[in-house]
Amino acid sequence: MSAPNYDAGLNEFGYTNKLKRSLGGFHTFAAGISYISVLTGTFQLSYFGLSFGGPAYWWSWPIVFLGQLLVALSFAELASRYPIAGSVYNWAKKLGGQHVGWLAGWMMLLASIVSISATALAYQNTLPQIWSGFQVIGDGSNSTDAAVNGILLALVLILFTTMVNAFGVKLMARINSGGVFIELVAAVLLVVALALVAVNPPTVVFDTNGTESAFGGSYLSAFLIAGIASSYVMYGFDTAASLGEESINPHRNAPKAILRALIASFVLGGLILLFGMMATRDFSAPELASSGLQFVLNDALGPFVGRLFLLAIFVAITVCVLAVHTAAIRIAFAMARDNALPAGKLLARVSPRFQTPVIPAVVIGVLAVALLVVNIGQPQIFTAITSLAIILIYISYLLVTVPMLIARLRGKWQPTKEEGRFSLGKLGLPVNVLAVLWGVGMTVNLAWPRREVYNAEPPYHWYLQYSSVLFVGVAAVGGFAYYWFVQRHKVGVLADHASTSDNDETSPVA
Repeated sequence: MSAPNYDAGLNEFGYTNKLKRSLGGFHTFAAGISYISVLTGTFQLSYFGLSFGGPAYWWSWPIVFLGQLLVALSFAELASRYPIAGSVYNWAKKLGGQHVGWLAGWMMLLASIVSISATALAYQNTLPQIWSGFQVIGDGSNSTDAAVNGILLALVLILFTTMVNAFGVKLMARINSGGVFIELVAAVLLVVALALVAVNPPTVVFDTNGTESAFGGSYLSAFLIAGIASSYVMYGFDTAASLGEESINPHRNAPKAILRALIASFVLGGLILLFGMMATRDFSAPELASSGLQFVLNDALGPFVGRLFLLAIFVAITVCVLAVHTAAIRIAFAMARDNALPAGKLLARVSPRFQTPVIPAVVIGVLAVALLVVNIGQPQIFTAITSLAIILIYISYLLVTVPMLIARLRGKWQPTKEEGRFSLGKLGLPVNVLAVLWGVGMTVNLAWPRREVYNAEPPYHWYLQYSSVLFVGVAAVGGFAYYWFVQRHKVGVLADHASTSDNDETSPVA
């Protein structure tokens, strides 16, 4: 297939490709799997899952996988037809129109920026256990020192990802692919190592560790909270499609990358969690409630071996934040070239030297840092910011799956019949329906104003407990109000990015 054919699909959106095609199949797979980053996610919030659900929280892992697989299958169909930068934004625009597209893009952009901040905080649960010198602020004995030190470490990481993304997609892809290779090898070795030192039978995953007592004997209540730990891991698989304009043969590679990244993460993450719990010596250890599986590594494998695996987790966190930052840049670029963001011409400018949008890389890095700085001194910053990131992701995904379902019901979305393209065929409708129901259920569960999630430690304030509802409400209503009254009148593909096609990029699905 020739290069022009690769870009033919962009004409439907009214674009010409300004980004360089240089990424192969493994690069797109690596982008998806590094965003999911099984080592980062399973370790960052394992303490949270174990604290509220005990070992039995493991069951949230396959449940979340099955729900997200429904979404990923729907996205794979879209990626096969439209492998385009800012995937969620452009998909929602194509399916639901410009207004829905803008809201989806806006929520996804916010989610990505919040995810950068949330994921970068994972350094705090890893680096000080590798070497105490990484605990720069205090000795880490109290939650406030840990939160402030976590922000400091996160700032350094975000500075690094900003610089790498500004210097071009090739450098990003090389670092990302190398990091993913290390992460995958380490994950397999970790599963084997934990299996060799297991002291509990596999049935340990049926043990609630008495966590239901804090909820009046209702384990369901405890499980719904603990499941947030699994919800945090399995998203971001759409990144493979968002790099579509920089990928070779994206119509075939992007759908495969989406599904392979999610499935590989499910298998490896599930085994790590299972054998990690089988290797846990004492589920009542206070370190388990604060550090989770990081403590298990050092306790079960010994300090030396444990630190070697923690180094691999450090690599995984680094490439995860790099991938999230990359995805956020593509969303900002995609919206900017539609002049759907303030200073659209600047944000859509592609550096002739580095062949990447440099200004969005810097702006997003600054915003992610600002989000951390304004939360200095808040001990609950880890779970609160993480939960907000997941809610925004689920809402932005719903803004794709709901319009897609409406298009199916109206007969405006037909499975592709082109050879080699991914299609669900007749299964598309039931999969789409279940994906929407899953997204709605998870959004409600994540946004529920529980003190245990949003205001777990003093000082207790109502606005902290309801921060999910307040933040999402202000972000959605405030953002869309700005768009409707100010930006909406300026929206249109910038001349530098417009194709010569006469197709209307805002037309409904045909």
